[in-house]
Amino acid sequence: MTSDPATWRGHFPALTQRINNSPLVYLDTAATSLRPAAVIAAITAFYSGPNANPGATLHTLARRSAEAYDGARREVASFVGATDPLELVFTRGTTEAINLAAFAWGLGRLGPGDEILLTDGEHASNMLPWQLVAERTGGRVRYAAITDDGHVDLASFRNMLSSRTRIAAFSHVSNVVGLINPVREMCAMARSAGALTLVDAAQSAPHFRVNVQEIGCDFLAFSSHKMCGPMGAGALWARRELLDAISPYQAGSNMAHDVDLEARHYSDGALKFGAGTPNVADAIGFAAAARFLNTIGWEALHQHEQEITQRMLAGLAGVRGLRLLGAATARERIGVFAFTIENRKAAEVVTALDAKGIAVRAGDLAALPLLKRLGTTVAIRASCYLYTTPAEVDRFITAVQG
Repeated sequence: MTSDPATWRGHFPALTQRINNSPLVYLDTAATSLRPAAVIAAITAFYSGPNANPGATLHTLARRSAEAYDGARREVASFVGATDPLELVFTRGTTEAINLAAFAWGLGRLGPGDEILLTDGEHASNMLPWQLVAERTGGRVRYAAITDDGHVDLASFRNMLSSRTRIAAFSHVSNVVGLINPVREMCAMARSAGALTLVDAAQSAPHFRVNVQEIGCDFLAFSSHKMCGPMGAGALWARRELLDAISPYQAGSNMAHDVDLEARHYSDGALKFGAGTPNVADAIGFAAAARFLNTIGWEALHQHEQEITQRMLAGLAGVRGLRLLGAATARERIGVFAFTIENRKAAEVVTALDAKGIAVRAGDLAALPLLKRLGTTVAIRASCYLYTTPAEVDRFITAVQG
């Protein structure tokens, strides 16, 4: 596969569509990405071949299914720098991964007076699980501030850490302003205070290399569907000693063996959290997506996204009445742009763009506290990715101006 961005679009069949008699311009990747043919083919190949409930010592198809599933776990674990595949739990996405950490770890370890530190900029999927766990345990959720330009206020974050902080959970990249948070520094601060850390990598894993060893976190959650993989698949990475110490999130077949009326033996590491028949096909698709991104090359992807981001920022700056949320700089950000337009309702803008074949998103973006902090409750969001071209950016800017 070439590292030339001009060839990347050819891998995505969905881009051949016409919407309302216009070529599709897909600017909603922050919600879900498009899928390359290699991912679609990997999923189809499983259902066309070793379509069996996996079993390492059973019939041929079951063994092949088990080998493919184990291989997918190894590949996805390696994608985020894990040294042990059994540190990676397959989930239905970032949301379930955070819920797994919050409930499996938090219910048995949080109590009255204990604190969970988040930020005002979190997605609802990284707020609600911790709020619910706090309610059930008597703990307390605290929120570090966000600056006027959308960055995490590191002074606020540091000042809120205390001997009562048990865990800090925060996004790697904001799904609203697209800014990359200094998670390595934040993890170090939390660790110095004796707290664990969870990083929400839903918006970072698709755009640049994420390595849990370099970040220094204890948990990391991410989704397949935002990085060219299938919907309904994701993962939680956690340090092995944490997985071994906490109780299962769900119970059933496969996560335990020698199950009797009063006894059972749990499976090792991440396997302890895999109750029921696994989603083998989507795990394979997830691994195919990781392989696709690695093959493209992170340096080439970064350079392309920087060019697209600079072009988008320049274009948005020229739209009358448009206010970009967050810092208007290409540095330390991905191609996610949330904005409001004076005297224009967000829903009307979405409809007008859709009529021209341009797909964007609008609403509270599941981050209402952040929007309020930035002076609104509803925003329009255009999000670019590796298949976005300069011509599409220009077409979008022209449409917004109209």
